Amino acid sequence: MQFPIQLDILDFVFKGILIGIMASAPMGPVGVLCIQRTLNKGRWYGFVTGIGACVSDIIYALFTGLGMSFMMDIVGNERNRFLLQISGSVVLLLFGVYCYRSNPTKNIHQSNKTQKGTLVHNGITAFLVTLSNPLIIFLFIFLYAQFAFVVPNRPIEMSVGYLSIVLGAMLWWFGLTWLIDKVRGKFDNTGILLINRVVGCIVVIFSIIMLLGTVFNLYKLPY
Repeated sequence: MQFPIQLDILDFVFKGILIGIMASAPMGPVGVLCIQRTLNKGRWYGFVTGIGACVSDIIYALFTGLGMSFMMDIVGNERNRFLLQISGSVVLLLFGVYCYRSNPTKNIHQSNKTQKGTLVHNGITAFLVTLSNPLIIFLFIFLYAQFAFVVPNRPIEMSVGYLSIVLGAMLWWFGLTWLIDKVRGKFDNTGILLINRVVGCIVVIFSIIMLLGTVFNLYKLPY
């Protein structure tokens, strides 16, 4: 009896990590801020900036999951879930194209190297920057729909899944700041654009795969 439960938990861990990475990876204002602080203040200042963003993201992730749990009669319907997954794939595709085409270095500002501030201060400001963008809720809605992530009657698995979202986001920020720190002398605004375009390409490829997989499952739906 333990084996299926363990498999379910591992499934939620995997999904949560992917959701955490995909929600954090696009180079929005906090991503640029994280890179700036890594370059100007040091790696750990960049990392705590990511942690601040991660705290804000998990608040929105929990809020989205709670809201969707009250809509399970709608989402649980096979056809409604199919339409939501199709919509999610299309939105993710458009989001990936937007990431690729956008220039996050616009309106970029230089951090003051002589006034680093405390790590706590850097984390709090990143939290507030991310919290001011509630549009991420829509990204979570479509990611949850794609991964069939919200299962209200599985509180243990859901709790593990939410913790895995945090883990995925932390892995992204840790890896990003590590990379930026390693190429510190060669990294400029072009590097930010390159990261954003790579992320955009990955999101586009992923959304196309999910879209084709969802359409293929159409033929398995009962009529």
